[in-house]
Amino acid sequence: MEYILIIIGAIFVNNVVLAQFLGICPFLGVSNKVSTAIGMGAAVIFVLTIASIAAYMLQYYILVPLGIEFMQTIVFILVIAALVQMVEIIIKKISPSLYQALGVFLPLITTNCAVLGVAILLIQKRLILLESITYAVATAAGFMLALVLFAGIRERLELEDVPNELKGVPIALVTAGILAMAFMGFSGLV
Repeated sequence: MEYILIIIGAIFVNNVVLAQFLGICPFLGVSNKVSTAIGMGAAVIFVLTIASIAAYMLQYYILVPLGIEFMQTIVFILVIAALVQMVEIIIKKISPSLYQALGVFLPLITTNCAVLGVAILLIQKRLILLESITYAVATAAGFMLALVLFAGIRERLELEDVPNELKGVPIALVTAGILAMAFMGFSGLV
């Protein structure tokens, strides 16, 4: 039951983008097409899952025993950067079109505050390894859900008659705000 609460809480109640407002840059930048949003979401799921395992292991098997917990942020950033480089190489090899579509936003996963924020939150919440992995995967799934929903809405808005003053970024920001308010309705669940 606790794992189900972690999953529901991470995806809907405390959605990393729509409730905690982390990872806004890729949320706004990569959400023009659903296919690109799915690719970015999958990359974030992979990076966040591996980063959470690495963060847990580094924290409890290296940083704490050596008494250098203050190095946590620097160490986590280095691990996330290495993981993103690996993902970038894999995507470039497997799907050059997705690599081109993601463009500069793929390397920006390294500085995506959602990825670093989750790694640090796992330690602050004192979750065990399996709970950490569950939380990381669910948080990344929530990120992907928000990204895909927003991309779908933006694709639909391209077909609608939107006033000239609201076309492009303004309507995207209004839509993101409404989507965030809709997700706030889930806060009574957990």
